[in-house]
Amino acid sequence: MNTEHPSSDYEQIREDFQWDRPTSYNFATAVVDRWALSPQKRALAYVTESGEYCERTFSEISIESKKLAAGLHSMGLRRGDTLLLILSREVEWWVCMIACIRMGVIVSPGTTQLSAKDILYRADAADAKCVVCNAEVATKLDAVRHELPEAMSGILVGAPRPDWTGYDYLVSGQHPEFNEEETAAKDPALCFFTSGTTGFPKMCIHSHDYAHSHINTGKYWLDLSPSDLHWNISDTGWAKSAWSSLFGPWNMGATVFVYQTAAFKPSDILRLLSEYAITTMCGAPTLYRLLVQENLSQFSFKALRHCVGAGEPLNPEIIETWKSHSGITIRDGYGQTETCLLCASQPSFEPRYGSMGKPAPGVDLEVIDENGSPCDVNEEGDIAVRLGVHAPLGMFSCYRDDEERTAACFRGDFYITGDRAYRDEDGYFWFVGRADDVILSSGYRIGPFEVESALLEHEAIVESAVVSSPDKTRGEIVKAFIVLAQGYSPSSDLTAEIQDFVKKTTAPYKYPRSIEFVDHLPKTVSGKIRRIELRDKEWAKVS
Repeated sequence: MNTEHPSSDYEQIREDFQWDRPTSYNFATAVVDRWALSPQKRALAYVTESGEYCERTFSEISIESKKLAAGLHSMGLRRGDTLLLILSREVEWWVCMIACIRMGVIVSPGTTQLSAKDILYRADAADAKCVVCNAEVATKLDAVRHELPEAMSGILVGAPRPDWTGYDYLVSGQHPEFNEEETAAKDPALCFFTSGTTGFPKMCIHSHDYAHSHINTGKYWLDLSPSDLHWNISDTGWAKSAWSSLFGPWNMGATVFVYQTAAFKPSDILRLLSEYAITTMCGAPTLYRLLVQENLSQFSFKALRHCVGAGEPLNPEIIETWKSHSGITIRDGYGQTETCLLCASQPSFEPRYGSMGKPAPGVDLEVIDENGSPCDVNEEGDIAVRLGVHAPLGMFSCYRDDEERTAACFRGDFYITGDRAYRDEDGYFWFVGRADDVILSSGYRIGPFEVESALLEHEAIVESAVVSSPDKTRGEIVKAFIVLAQGYSPSSDLTAEIQDFVKKTTAPYKYPRSIEFVDHLPKTVSGKIRRIELRDKEWAKVS
């Protein structure tokens, strides 16, 4: 397991890189158990909402995951079965992820924000044999227990509850040994329900070598080593937690920092960064936008050395503000639920603010046209991953039970991400937007991200979402939904001021001809703005 830091020469890294493609692989035995050979090696450092600080070693995680695997086996779970894991930031989330991987059970993480209806859908679609959850989720499921599959058992983390198997009871009765079953690298291991913008969520299946692919995440983007304390501020129901709260850092032997709270307050995040020796941090752009609204001069991040952002593109002004106070450049990373790390602003080269960075090692990333041919420099096209002998490790196997939507992701030898970008003369990728988010107005193609970036430079704006709105003359116009900062109120004067500001900040044809001030923007559980929800409301006005 190579945990050395990469060189600073990006081109040399790309040239030298080769994927390790094992035929059999299991993250629990290959990584967790190996780090556990050093008994004091720290895996988790966590702070409760009341302020109590605790730690767990890799050895403790290894032993408890073996006990849980034995307990799950005693309840009838077998290799290839699916388990729904719906916990927040409880330590048991990490233990259960490792236990399922260890025994070949397919684990399907979900956010505790799911409704009972959502969970019922997932249980039925995945043919789940078990759900592991906390009291919050158990209360929802108790109300619909009669609708749950009869064969699905329930394990409760927390205080005992009628008709639920207690997690502590199950684990305490098991011997700390489990007869390991060798898992093939291509055996199914994870089932992520995607937060899609249309239709029911898809079941995105990843094999065991997906965890192995995140060595790239930990080494080349998160820039981790065994001495780091890494904080990923992410919901455990999002694939980003697999990237940055589990596989990425633990592949590198880093310790994962956890704050066990239901909701993050920006001031609490800044306080914890000051109080604990957190060296690296990952968060969504929304989080950084909130952090820079605080009085950053009150805080000192003495240990922090590296910050990354993921989920949607980072705005240059946010990067600049954060750097002016912390001295650290936020480096963007790009990938999907379906993929490994595809592109990032990596420590091995100078960042360009607002760009996605360059392709990750071992990833043949292209911008292609509708015929599958590479686009010219600065020409917009579809972001695509070349497959075949060039395929990176960690690509999804399929959308389970959905051949049509699986097939729709591919064009010739490419996987099509559904995102659009262009590549400049130096190989940096620049995000334009989702393929269905691009606005066509008076013959111009306008990417919402460009307009949103301009809007966020205005001091009155905290967040914005830009969508198309129908217009008789232009076909479509740019409409902006705006969340105002404290101290500002909606007015016609402010609307005109913002419009003039955008005209001066970016190309005038991109300015929002319509503005609506809102208290909040609709988002997925992973923090991505649901532009499609706003856009559909606009177009419904003319239907």
